[in-house]
Amino acid sequence: MRRTGVAEAVGTALVGCGVDTAFGVVGSGNFAVTNAMVAAGARFVAARHEGGAATMADAYARTSGRPTALSVHQGCGLTNALTGIAEAAKSRTPLVVLAAEASSRLSNFAVDQAALAAAVGAVPMRVTSAGDALDQVAAAVGTAVHGRRTVLLNLPLDVQVDELPVPPGPPAVPVPPQPALAVEGVQRLAAALRHARRPVFVAGRGARGPGARAALEVLAERCGALLSTSAVAKGLFAGNPWSLDVSGGFASPLAAELIGGADLVVGWGCALNMWTMRHGRLLAADAVVVQVDDDPSAIGVHRDVAIGVVGDVRRTAEAVAATLGEGAVPGYRSAEVRSAIAARVRWRDVPFSPTGGPDRIDPRTLTIALDDLLPAERVVAVDSGNFMGYPSMFLDVPDEHGFCFTQAFQSVGLGLATAIGAALARPDRLPVAALGDGGALMGAAELETVVRLGLPMVVVVYDDAAYGAEMHHFGPDGHPLDTVRFPETDFAAIARGHGFAAVTVRAPGDLAAVAEWVAGWAGGTRDAPLLVDAKVAADEPSWWLAEAFRGH
Repeated sequence: MRRTGVAEAVGTALVGCGVDTAFGVVGSGNFAVTNAMVAAGARFVAARHEGGAATMADAYARTSGRPTALSVHQGCGLTNALTGIAEAAKSRTPLVVLAAEASSRLSNFAVDQAALAAAVGAVPMRVTSAGDALDQVAAAVGTAVHGRRTVLLNLPLDVQVDELPVPPGPPAVPVPPQPALAVEGVQRLAAALRHARRPVFVAGRGARGPGARAALEVLAERCGALLSTSAVAKGLFAGNPWSLDVSGGFASPLAAELIGGADLVVGWGCALNMWTMRHGRLLAADAVVVQVDDDPSAIGVHRDVAIGVVGDVRRTAEAVAATLGEGAVPGYRSAEVRSAIAARVRWRDVPFSPTGGPDRIDPRTLTIALDDLLPAERVVAVDSGNFMGYPSMFLDVPDEHGFCFTQAFQSVGLGLATAIGAALARPDRLPVAALGDGGALMGAAELETVVRLGLPMVVVVYDDAAYGAEMHHFGPDGHPLDTVRFPETDFAAIARGHGFAAVTVRAPGDLAAVAEWVAGWAGGTRDAPLLVDAKVAADEPSWWLAEAFRGH
């Protein structure tokens, strides 16, 4: 019987188990296994830094809905990727991190890789012999897909070169049985909805699955609920006339008012954490809080709930709707509320006085103009920082697959890599990366990746020449700010050096170059991506910043 090496068998088996896309940086330790994945038909995307590769893989998995792999070298390759892995783990992204592992404690690359994985919330696994290699691959993929976990599959160097018979096919991925419907919880939730006069649904990451939007909209229609989302599920109810968009710190004044007036708040696959509920202040004192989640350990973690229902969002919503029957009730859905939502729920419809001056553009003015200029079919990725609320809330997206928000770990510097992963998952849409100046410089190595992959991306740098969050948080108290202020950076020149087209924007008139680029892109005559070097006003903090720093 023909035999093959463990590294080759593992790479082939991963692809056979449904992992058809991998990101990474290849070194000697992960060379063979990565090439085996490519030979088996997987697409491999080379990044310039393992941190970027990890976030690309995370974003690709979120946006595509498919399990994805990250391939890294032993030791330093893994440690370089840890921030991205932590983000993925906190976000319950189905990701398999395939890491070579030093076989000797005397190796310069030797670290406790399993402990590193566990420390950031990933699930550590290891291929210990040729005999268990395929079983470990199947277990890793099963845990990633069905457990919605980020898994570190360690592949020791000495085991990689062992041999095993060529298997007749891929190993079977274990599929856990579907849990039974929580009948009592469904009945209690239906009863609560019958009695509610102002119900609001808040849908989170767990509501992004197939059919969940339709099920929630049917149920909301029957009980008169208004619809909102957490930030990671932005766009889920796009186009629905009863949508309040994002709940929490990003919420517009009208959205916050209506959510705050609810007598029943139901979180659907949503943690109802401090961000989504403004540390609980968004909830009325007498509001009944319900949480639906397929993970029993998630119920009531962030706040006490009157009813906890363990179950899949779609199945539970369908069962509650069936229990309520077909007769719709007004609930929160009055003509007055509908008119107010149409006129005032979007941030761009909230009046403001522009700040800045002759050489600095107000970030709201900038983002509203970009929303009008860029095509509606877009996928938006946002980095972390004081600026982040503007692209998150002033740029509309077509659906929940049009917004990729890698913010569970709140790390600066993930935005560009996020946009790359999302762009590869949705090649039918224009990718838009919104970065602060700090995050743009942290992730600048991946500008070359954008050009090399030929992605028609628009990168917008909100440059206030500072770490704006810290400046606005500590400045009013008179603290010295020299450590968080920087000289102005010519991001347009940096981008051109990588092969981008670029424009510097200090006033609305400078955006004519963006309109020209978009016209060329739509007409098929633009090959280079575009970087918008926006010199934004730093006169005042973002509206959400005070909320963000509370409780830290």
